[in-house]
Amino acid sequence: MTPRSVWAAGVATVLLCPLWLTASDLDSARDAQDRGRLDQFANQSRAAAEKQPQSAEAQYQSALAQSYLAEVAIEVGDKNQARAAAETGIKVAEKAVALKPESAEYHRLLGTLCGQVIPANVLAGLKWGKCAQDEVAKAVQLDPKSSMNYVSRGVGNYYLPSGLGGGVELAIKDFQKAAELDPKSAEAQLWLGIALRKANRNVEARKALQKSVELNPSRAWAKQQLAKTPAS
Repeated sequence: MTPRSVWAAGVATVLLCPLWLTASDLDSARDAQDRGRLDQFANQSRAAAEKQPQSAEAQYQSALAQSYLAEVAIEVGDKNQARAAAETGIKVAEKAVALKPESAEYHRLLGTLCGQVIPANVLAGLKWGKCAQDEVAKAVQLDPKSSMNYVSRGVGNYYLPSGLGGGVELAIKDFQKAAELDPKSAEAQLWLGIALRKANRNVEARKALQKSVELNPSRAWAKQQLAKTPAS
């Protein structure tokens, strides 16, 4: 189950969540790098989660909105906002995992949020890096056929030095696996392209990034990454 489908299912069942907030709303705001809308969605979802402390879905929705906000903040270089959103998201993601520990997606999201703290606070990398690795590994264990689990693991390997067990080659393998599991995943192609560029494989990188843009023409960051990738 993708984050978007989980979000949609949650919105359908969590009545306190605003009716206008849908998976497509969240995706479109992320794709457009619209931090204002994402911040609004995060606040609305956080309020709904606070009113339903025993609802794993409500906690997940709140965490997912914070993760999207952190993701875009990282894309535009606002490390402080990324840290604040990720730290807020971690708290509710931990609640979601505690309420429903068998959910691979909940573990994946918690691991993603832990990783999103690190760019703003490298000194906290050991603490949050372990959280990111452990939670994403748990997600893969619970659901080895989820494309997004491998995207998340690949992002972790992309940023983790090879001397610490990560590296770009491992990241490329993860993104290739994610694309294999879901050929329509724009996210897998986006990160595959970024990793291939880091490995100085620019021709392949552009091909992957072009595929990402084809799959999701609205994603601003994919277009930005394609534009900055050399042709050879």
